[in-house]
Amino acid sequence: MKNKEQEIVDSVIRWFEKVVLGLNLCPFAAKPYRQGSIRFEISLASNDETCLTDLLVNLNLLDEQPDIDTLVLIIPHHFNLFSHYNQFLDLTDALLKQQGWTGVYQVASFHPDYVFADCDEDDRANWTNRSPYPLLHLIRESSINKAVDSHPDINAIPQRNVELLRSLSDEDLKELLS
Repeated sequence: MKNKEQEIVDSVIRWFEKVVLGLNLCPFAAKPYRQGSIRFEISLASNDETCLTDLLVNLNLLDEQPDIDTLVLIIPHHFNLFSHYNQFLDLTDALLKQQGWTGVYQVASFHPDYVFADCDEDDRANWTNRSPYPLLHLIRESSINKAVDSHPDINAIPQRNVELLRSLSDEDLKELLS
């Protein structure tokens, strides 16, 4: 991987460690991360077609390598606008369906400007899905099912995360994102 590309991947890993793991936003991420079964890949796509191709390649990689529990596809050169990224998620769902992966893989979405439909742009709740670059988090459904079965109150996680992020001071948030 080229130097700049590795810097991008490293910045996403730092964000993952500080924010996702550090704040425990996903209580299921720490174990596979410690086990080395989370893979971070970069897509150099600058258009939807190339991004779909890279997505397909990485979903096939998951098919071929069952030791990879989840894969984070980093897309630093495309989707500057969240609205474009959000529309692309429909193509992602169509690809999963077309390839017979519905129920096999799920895609979680993260973007630097993520805004939930029911939130104002500056609501800290949006930070639960904000990342340094646009990301497609490819997750095995079997892993999700295990996590759901092992957690006493899966439905409480999103609200807990929102409350946590809303409780952070501006300084705390800046430190996490530095």
